[in-house]
Amino acid sequence: MIEPHHPSPRLLIVDDALIMRMRIGTIARAAGWEVAGEATDGAEGVARYRELRPDLVTLDIVMPNLDGVAALRAIRAEFPAARVVMVTAVDQRAQLAECIESGALDFVVKPFDTERLSGMFAKYGLAIRHAGPPS
Repeated sequence: MIEPHHPSPRLLIVDDALIMRMRIGTIARAAGWEVAGEATDGAEGVARYRELRPDLVTLDIVMPNLDGVAALRAIRAEFPAARVVMVTAVDQRAQLAECIESGALDFVVKPFDTERLSGMFAKYGLAIRHAGPPS
């Protein structure tokens, strides 16, 4: 029996730091993901989510205009099935409980190592392929 083609899961990267967006994108592509889009602040991230409806979002916590916690809440209020992983610096761990309560699936601490991020993409890529796109 031939299995149906499963397209690459689609990722939206939201981070105000270009180097972080580049690094996350490189690791995601190596793990078989398509980078559907990027955003440089929370407000743009919410708008890009509406436009792209990606399978997963990586969302930095500290950003201009609208921080990651507020962007997470806005995305999940409009799209309750949205899959969001928070990206945080070590000194922002206090906000992670709030993020998890607001619907974040997971978090990655900066500076992150490639193995941790690759493992996360592998885990969620497999789950997404089985579950399908968020509704």
